[in-house]
Amino acid sequence: MNDTAPIGVLLVDDEAALREPLAEYLSRQGFGVTQASSAAEARTWLRDHRPDLVLLDIMMPGEDGLSFCRHLVEAQDIPVIFLTARGEATDRIVGLEIGADDYVVKPFEPRELVARIRSVLRRASRIAAPAVEDEAFAFEGWTLDPLKRRLTDAEGANVAISSVEFRLLMAFLEHPRQVLNRDRLLDMVQGREAHLFDRAVDNQVSRLRRKIEVDSRNPQLIQTVWGGGYMLAADVRRVPIEAE
Repeated sequence: MNDTAPIGVLLVDDEAALREPLAEYLSRQGFGVTQASSAAEARTWLRDHRPDLVLLDIMMPGEDGLSFCRHLVEAQDIPVIFLTARGEATDRIVGLEIGADDYVVKPFEPRELVARIRSVLRRASRIAAPAVEDEAFAFEGWTLDPLKRRLTDAEGANVAISSVEFRLLMAFLEHPRQVLNRDRLLDMVQGREAHLFDRAVDNQVSRLRRKIEVDSRNPQLIQTVWGGGYMLAADVRRVPIEAE
């Protein structure tokens, strides 16, 4: 984010009666808001622009919010907060499992939404910034460049990871050989309501294992500690980032 420019928010919701007053409110709070009434309209705008965060409805005509969220977190690596009338815990879990950063149920208090936006952006900023900006993390043949969020294997090939997978891996790399329970992982990766989303952590760990383990069914790097949580069973080194 540019310190001098307003925080850019893309608001995607097909209900103009909600979208337009919310956009006006967020603008008064100092955000730079762009509106889109559908995922297709948002995709067109994203070809030439990049917001700092996306507020996304789930139930929309055409491509729904869940599908569009997958694109945002995997291809665009943009934080996402769902705005939806769905309030069941299972629906919230689905949203978090595919990579959303937070989940706000309609109707909501606009001031709470602003607080959630700032919280998500602070969390993303903390995790994105390494302690030493010109160093990467190296472990068991893998290298993670935190600035570019680039994961490479021993041969130097890039392996795509989502925003949530990146934050989860960063949590492990910053605490190697330490047992991290689900509540702590959710606080570091998602940031709220950890008690509701234990399954979301398990699913994200499984996805990350499929990326970095030789055999994800018999994981050696990210080990399950029964009754405790998960642990990265590897030594982690800081290495210089190679110039391109």
